[in-house]
Amino acid sequence: MARADSQTVRTTAYTHTESDHLAYGARNALGGTLQSATIPEGPYRETRRALPVSDARDTDESYTIGLMTREKRMALAKKAKAEKGKKKLKGAQGKKAARSRKPQPPRIGSAAADWSRWPVGTTFRVLSTGQVYKVDDYGWALAGRNTIDLYMASKGDMNRWGVRHEPIQVISWGDRQASLSVLQARQHYKHCRRMVLALQDKHEEAAALR
Repeated sequence: MARADSQTVRTTAYTHTESDHLAYGARNALGGTLQSATIPEGPYRETRRALPVSDARDTDESYTIGLMTREKRMALAKKAKAEKGKKKLKGAQGKKAARSRKPQPPRIGSAAADWSRWPVGTTFRVLSTGQVYKVDDYGWALAGRNTIDLYMASKGDMNRWGVRHEPIQVISWGDRQASLSVLQARQHYKHCRRMVLALQDKHEEAAALR
C-alpha cells in the first residue's frame, strides 16, 4: 500500500470485552491502557445579547445636565462611576466563565493496524467524525491487510460502528524502527513475524505467511 497522508481505508471496531481480547484486558500492545476517542467539541462562541435602545438617547443630555445643581451633577457622576465599576466586574466574571467553558481537547483513541503499513505511533483523524486515533495496538487478523481497527469503550459502540470505508488524514507517521523493536521479540506469533518481514522490506516472504 502506497504511503499517503490522505487515504480511504476499511475500518472495523473492537473492544476489550471480546472473547479474543479477554486475555489482554484493556491493554494495548505496548502495555498501556486502551483509550476510546472522543468527538471534538465545536469552538465556544460568545453571542452578545442585544440590548434595548434607551429613550434617554433621544434627549439632549448636555442641556439637561446644565440645568442640574452641583450636588445633582456630583450624585449623577458618582452613580455613573458605580455603574461603570459594576459593568467592569461583570465583564471580568463573564470572561472568566467563558474561559471555564472552553471545549476540552479531544481524547485520542487507540487503533490497531498492521504496523508495517501504519507504524506504531501513527496518528490520524477520521474525517467523518473528527475523532483522532493513534496506532498503539495490532491484531492477528490485521497483518497484511489495509484495515484499521478502532477501539470502542463498549460492545454497543463497537456494533454501531460495524464496518466502514472511511477517509482518514494522517497527522503524523509513526516509527518503523520502534515497531521493529517491539515485534522482533514476538516473532513466534505468525502475524508478528509477517509484520517484521514487511518492515524489513521482505515482502515476498511476508506474503507467504498466511
